[in-house]
Amino acid sequence: MTQSRFKVPHTLVLLFGMVVLAQIVTYLLPSGAFDRVENAAGRLQVVPGSFQFTPDASSLSPLAFLTAIPEGFSAAHEIIFFVFIIGGAFAVLRASGAVDASLGALLGRLGDRPFWLVTGGILVFAVGSSTIGMAEEYLPFVPVLIVLAHALGYDAIVAVGIMAVGYGIGYGTAAINPFTVMIAQDVAGLEPASGLWYRLVLLGVFLPIGIHHVWSYAKKIGKDPSASLLADIAEADMASAQPGETDHPDMTSTHKWVLGAVVVALIVLIYGLTKWHWYLVEMGALFVALAILLAVIARMSPDRTAIEFGKGAAELTTTALMIGVARGIQVVLDSGGVVDTIVHGISVPLQQLPGALSAIGMFFVQSLANFSIPSGSGQAYVTMPIMAPLADLVGVSRQVAVLAYQFGDGFTNILVPTNAVIVGILAMAAIPFDRWFRFIIPFMIKIWIAGSAALAVAVLLGYA
Repeated sequence: MTQSRFKVPHTLVLLFGMVVLAQIVTYLLPSGAFDRVENAAGRLQVVPGSFQFTPDASSLSPLAFLTAIPEGFSAAHEIIFFVFIIGGAFAVLRASGAVDASLGALLGRLGDRPFWLVTGGILVFAVGSSTIGMAEEYLPFVPVLIVLAHALGYDAIVAVGIMAVGYGIGYGTAAINPFTVMIAQDVAGLEPASGLWYRLVLLGVFLPIGIHHVWSYAKKIGKDPSASLLADIAEADMASAQPGETDHPDMTSTHKWVLGAVVVALIVLIYGLTKWHWYLVEMGALFVALAILLAVIARMSPDRTAIEFGKGAAELTTTALMIGVARGIQVVLDSGGVVDTIVHGISVPLQQLPGALSAIGMFFVQSLANFSIPSGSGQAYVTMPIMAPLADLVGVSRQVAVLAYQFGDGFTNILVPTNAVIVGILAMAAIPFDRWFRFIIPFMIKIWIAGSAALAVAVLLGYA
């Protein structure tokens, strides 16, 4: 049997192709816009029923796909700089030896029970996303999870699957996520955090689906490393990562102090996010401070610290490039004035569907909208002013419309290549997008089916 000569291009090539495709779309679709008003929080939100085409809008320059790249880097500069800082800080942490020592201790206790490591990891990431809306904050954990997965004899997809599946489920069933469900409920005129009981039930429904998906893949490649989706591009990594073949240093008092500093930094990070409304700039500053503190504790010289930090940041250059180019897709769609046209076009057919089918339709509309509006809060402000009154028209509660928004925004965060977080995670793990797609699409199919059933049940229950 002859092998196919077709080779999936590098993820950076695919993303650039999507920038070009986005520009072509702006020529094919008419530009249009909703009217927007400023709400009490000072954010602009769409006025329902105000969509109109804007035929006088100028077309994009033929070179827009090129200028969109630096504009994308500019728009995503905070997360790009954060990625570089994470890379540098983790390199300093790794150089201290504390990571290898702690992994050795962890494997000594749970190495023969990897199922609980997978389950516990997915649960932690899901709770973090469901409650305080963690997303970019997970990037520092990518290298740690990859090292742990390799030590267990798994590949990088298992490591990222633990994180991303938890992240997706957490956002999809968001209990009190302040960046998604709380904003959507405010726009829809609902009480904050109302309907919490059903979202908690759904968290218990979707978590087993995610755990089963990741664990099934992990078991398969644990028995047969050649079954890995990365086998042809990471054979060396897999060969050197079999259980019991990795030597870990003993845990010393210095390692414990280093790990203690990391734990304190994470506590400060969570407190800053919840109480002081920190974002990427403040988080970046915290990791710079952490890198300096770790160097002092580990007695690293300033020169060695600088070298390790530079190496770690340099390793994430491709990650930073992918994030900037991915943001360029959104830049082109926004500049071409077709985002509102797309949202309007995919929402109109929903008016013809009855009850439960309309709710399921909202789920898929929100999933499509997440491609062109990858920001959870941005999608809420654009789509919920349309979906809330639409829910009234078709006879479902606005709470159901909010739930459909959560599903569409949250679950597809781990699928759409315009989401800077998943692009960054995959790039840090050196996982080509096509391999990730092959891993995650069966999970997404399960989620789309279960999510549709959950929305139908919500309509039958009169969820409000």
